[in-house]
Amino acid sequence: MQGLIFDIKRYAVHDGPGIRTTVFFKGCPLHCWWCHNPEGIRKETEEVVTVHKMEGKDYTVKETVGRWMSVDEVMREINKERIFMEESGGGVTFSGGEPLWQTEFLEDLLLACKREDFHTAVDTTGHTSRQNIRKIMDLTDLFLYDLKLMDDSKHVKYTGVSNRYILENLEFLAACDKRIYIRFPVIPTINDDEENINRTLRLLGSMAKAVEEVDLLPYHAMAAHKYEKFHMEYKMGGVPEPGEQEMEQLKERFEEAGFKVKIGG
Repeated sequence: MQGLIFDIKRYAVHDGPGIRTTVFFKGCPLHCWWCHNPEGIRKETEEVVTVHKMEGKDYTVKETVGRWMSVDEVMREINKERIFMEESGGGVTFSGGEPLWQTEFLEDLLLACKREDFHTAVDTTGHTSRQNIRKIMDLTDLFLYDLKLMDDSKHVKYTGVSNRYILENLEFLAACDKRIYIRFPVIPTINDDEENINRTLRLLGSMAKAVEEVDLLPYHAMAAHKYEKFHMEYKMGGVPEPGEQEMEQLKERFEEAGFKVKIGG
């Protein structure tokens, strides 16, 4: 079996505990306006052209984004950094895109990691079937679970999908006593309003024992150039990045509710 991967990042320190290797799956059912990995949205290989200027001349470089890889090929890449992961209490994180859009391949990779005693984390939107969650939950040591908007109509507007499965699967994982880090992207004018924050806190309060940490991820516009590169519409023009004071105040709100909180992953 093969899966479509668009990047493998070594020495990752923001995708779970310790030093990790993060494997990025290509393809995602969500189309979040603020996505900083737009190259991970389409579930297909893509040919992109980049023009570099040097000494007044343009040089065109063609690149294929996305590679079909076998489990053995991915595991060979993971094993290159085993010593750093073991010494730091790290492991392997499967991210995307959405890894549960390639559930069978993800399951095979998780099984391979368990055989080799790697700590495993899955960074997921949660937008998948309960059946898919059940397939991988006992092979996953930690879920990095994205939570964006509580209002369903707004969720549809800004991500393209309902939040129904996302909320139901989060409650299911919490009820099963799975380890969960919530990842909350802070997007000014979109999800940082009082109503959304209060509803998010109420939901998380109902599953506080399962939520070990809340990571507040400040929106940044650094990925804007990628949208042009991949011929995709960039919808975030004019949306400000959250300030340091805003992030600290939000951190205090979640801490006052009893959560361990980090700014950034």
